[in-house]
Amino acid sequence: MSAERFADTPAPPYYAVIFTAQRSEVEAGYEATAERMVELAAGQPGYLGIESTRDAQGFGITVSYWASEQAILAWKHDLEHRAARQQGREAWYTRYELRVARIERAYGWQRKDPSKDAT
Repeated sequence: MSAERFADTPAPPYYAVIFTAQRSEVEAGYEATAERMVELAAGQPGYLGIESTRDAQGFGITVSYWASEQAILAWKHDLEHRAARQQGREAWYTRYELRVARIERAYGWQRKDPSKDAT
């Protein structure tokens, strides 16, 4: 995953796929597959970015951003992604929820780095 933790999304509207999951104790192959899914998604038409976090107990939230519902459906039907989802159900997760939302408004703020203001 990129060192940047915030997705660089365009002006709305766009879509968010919110994947909330509880990991199981099974580790075999998870990290490599998760990294591959991020890499694969980034190559899909309509992909805008991703933000993800997981706590020490294995509860995580990943939000991927997409230009359209059609792009989301194409990602859902990708064969490699489908295989990873099946593996997730069989081994890596004890529960997950997936939600799709249309982003209508977005705004943010960032503290200035004082060291960059020095002249």
